[in-house]
Amino acid sequence: MATATVPKTKIIGGSFLIEDRDIADVFTPEDFTDEHRQIAQTTEEFARNEIIPNMERIEHKEWQVTRDLLKKAAELGLATVDIPEEYGGADMDKISSCIIADRIAVSGSFSVSFGGHVGIGTLPIVYFGTKEQKSKYLPRLASGEWISAYALSENTSASDAMNARTKAVLSADGKHWVLNGEKMWITNANFADVFIVFAKVDGEKFSAFIVEKDFPGFSVGAEEKKMGIRGSSTAPLILNDCQVPAENLLGDIGKGHIIAFNSLNIGRFKLGAGVVGGARNALTNAISYAKERKAWGKSISDFGLIKEKLANMAIGVYVGEALAYRTVGMIETILADIDKNAPDAAVQIRKGIEEYAVECSILKVWGSEMIDSVVDEVVQIYGGYGFVEEYPAERSYRDARVNRIFEGTNEINRMIITGWLMKRAMSGQLALMPAIKQLMDEVLAGPQMGEPLEGALAAERTIIANAKKAGLMVSGVAMQKYMMGLQDQQEIMGAMANMIIEVYAMESAVLRTQKLVASKGEASCETAIAMTRAYISGSIDKVESEAKRVLAACAEGDMLRTQMAILRRLFKYEPLNSIAARQHVADRVIEAGKYVF
Repeated sequence: MATATVPKTKIIGGSFLIEDRDIADVFTPEDFTDEHRQIAQTTEEFARNEIIPNMERIEHKEWQVTRDLLKKAAELGLATVDIPEEYGGADMDKISSCIIADRIAVSGSFSVSFGGHVGIGTLPIVYFGTKEQKSKYLPRLASGEWISAYALSENTSASDAMNARTKAVLSADGKHWVLNGEKMWITNANFADVFIVFAKVDGEKFSAFIVEKDFPGFSVGAEEKKMGIRGSSTAPLILNDCQVPAENLLGDIGKGHIIAFNSLNIGRFKLGAGVVGGARNALTNAISYAKERKAWGKSISDFGLIKEKLANMAIGVYVGEALAYRTVGMIETILADIDKNAPDAAVQIRKGIEEYAVECSILKVWGSEMIDSVVDEVVQIYGGYGFVEEYPAERSYRDARVNRIFEGTNEINRMIITGWLMKRAMSGQLALMPAIKQLMDEVLAGPQMGEPLEGALAAERTIIANAKKAGLMVSGVAMQKYMMGLQDQQEIMGAMANMIIEVYAMESAVLRTQKLVASKGEASCETAIAMTRAYISGSIDKVESEAKRVLAACAEGDMLRTQMAILRRLFKYEPLNSIAARQHVADRVIEAGKYVF
């Protein structure tokens, strides 16, 4: 089991918006232990030697190939990362879990199958199963003998999971639950052995069940013909008087939402790590092609607009790594003190992960939109060949699109980000309301805003500090305008979420780079600094734009003009020469032929 030297400070979820963070409190990829690096290397070798040579067979839906690869991954400990040792698992830390999700993402189709089995298909049993359920299922799932799947969505209740129609009724003799309904878009459906199925007991109480493929009344529908991830199985489940043993109720009756939503939190941070790995892989392909492709007597990698694209991809990977490992580092810190042998260990672990629901949603939204931008530019670099199936750009483009739908749509996750923060603020769990009041008092007193800081990336840190103030100001204005009705103003909630997302991303990048500079010195971190500054130069414009959008929706006349004057003071900064910064980044990755900094 890999155990990192994680930060000691336990951080309140969402507090990044109201607190400054010290570099000692942030985990980055540079903090990996030797064992973490070995896990990364093992995963990369598995991806290179096992997944890539079989990609065409995977894409042609040879399910046995996928099952065999999952079994090999289990033998290496990669597919058993979150399963306790007593049930045959590797029981690694969450950082290792994140590393594996990141490095295995060379094939969108296999990555989805892997995540469906290792993550949301298995973790509900790990965290909510009885001892008997764990003993029966986890050893077989750990060995790869059985493959798992997660069945939540229905055709009328995808994002609105609690509106499920699938019904469960206890048989007259009390021996079976009888399930009736249909589940849609189920990953691994055509080759999984065990399914976590959600249904409403007596049509009312949302609950979870462990269902085996051979149970009477269970069948799998026709495979979906998908735009992307074609080599992963996606099909409906049909439950026609399906008989599920009474002891296969997972968790408590009526508590299925706890299982569903906690599983998705984990799925979100793993998806966030996976898309970073996918973007890194896509960048490597783009660099290789751009260096080989000649036009007007030279490689297209020499052209400024191509270099700009490659730089943006590399910057996306750098910031994505900072986001992913900062988030999982906080999770690992809060889990480090839990006694895994305690009777309520699973409950404590769930609560620890749930603490960072906002950060997990941010990582999922930001990462899935980052990789979409990356693969779109890869197609552009490949030109006509980017539209042809035999080249990697086309498949990457199709495969990436689903990430904005998986693990809760990005629209739902934006509502979670803002709604969760507001809920915690109202309950007093997060001191957001006092922070808003303090800022408003400062504003009324006419303070000097945006005073420059000192040290590495001082200008960027000042920008982030003022972006946080803008976020608090906008939140205060919106809450004052709409009060409890704010949750119904989805456009405003979405714009506020966009500001929060960018604040977390900017700060994560800066903290990672500050930590690098503190360790190596500025001269050795020139590329990391350039990446960070270039990212912030674009990100802060997004924050300002969304702030204006919210204020315009909440005020008018003199009030709006006053608020806009405050906003202009907060966003008063000297623009960066981002063209030069991106040129430096591009030259670095082109010379290396891969992502480096």
